[in-house]
Amino acid sequence: MCQKFKFLRFLLIFILLVLNSPFVLGGETLNVLAWPGYADADLVQIFEKRFNVNVEVTTIDTDDAMWNRLTEDNGTKFDVFAVNTAQLQRYIEHNISIPLTLSNIPNTARQMPRFRNLSAIPGLTRNGKVYAIPYTYSAMGMIYDRKVFPIPPDSFSLMWDKRFQGRVLMYAGSEHNFSLSALVLGMENPFQIPDADFNRVSQHLISLRRNVLTYYEKPQDATSLFMQNNIALLFANYGLQQVTQLQDAGADIAYVIPREGALAWLDCWSVTRFAENKNLAEAWINYMLEEPVSHALTQRQGLPNTLEDPTNLLQTDKLIWLQQVKNSAKRKVLWDKIISGEVMDKF
Repeated sequence: MCQKFKFLRFLLIFILLVLNSPFVLGGETLNVLAWPGYADADLVQIFEKRFNVNVEVTTIDTDDAMWNRLTEDNGTKFDVFAVNTAQLQRYIEHNISIPLTLSNIPNTARQMPRFRNLSAIPGLTRNGKVYAIPYTYSAMGMIYDRKVFPIPPDSFSLMWDKRFQGRVLMYAGSEHNFSLSALVLGMENPFQIPDADFNRVSQHLISLRRNVLTYYEKPQDATSLFMQNNIALLFANYGLQQVTQLQDAGADIAYVIPREGALAWLDCWSVTRFAENKNLAEAWINYMLEEPVSHALTQRQGLPNTLEDPTNLLQTDKLIWLQQVKNSAKRKVLWDKIISGEVMDKF
């Protein structure tokens, strides 16, 4: 009886330990916030089966939308999200993004050396702690109709050219549009616009609005708009991903990084303080770095992954890596007025 009692006690302790283990994931739900194309259904299903969990993926189309989803009081409390390095710092400052346990993400060893040196990438670390892992990157270049431009256009300023009124497509994000306008105006740092220059940059965006057919959010929407209208120039917020989609749709287009250079983003996976199972969230990041998953991102979306160099090498000497912007709230307020059609006197 004594031996039987000991065995039952051992069995009970074992069951309790297993049930309280962070790696027992059955029946849990992982809430993921990501950009379009980052978490395709078939890849999500593999993760769900492997860990016996449910995964709910919510996609967003702008940095503003991501901020709203992660800061709203009554919304979904996401566990893990894809964010660019320029935006990450404010999520750290607001205690939304939390430090990672790198030992739970061993697939970082698969990444190219420049992505493994996390401390050398601006925005990823704070006080020696790592808050995100690189996943994909691209430049916000310019896509053009090759029938309109037999010779590749060499400047973003052509989007302001009156010859192309109603034939320009622009992205709907407030921060990137102010940075682009400042870049075209020749400002030294497009991410740090002095207060005295905001009116000038806003006026420049208003003059661009007169040429813009509409502002898109999702890359697939830009593809549809391009194919259905006589578009000459498109500001490619999603970079090579949009090139792939347009070429697959049969568009006679090409892609260029103009002489001003191009804003470039590095998207990473980060865990939020809302994550009930941090190990599961980090398992998701680790899964995203498996070769079949990262390769699918490149093959399906045309975006570079962090495991290998892209076949179409970016002109790295002309890339301007995104930084945290000054006065992001002010940019958003002014941007809403600009796209609503308000005149400058009302600003």
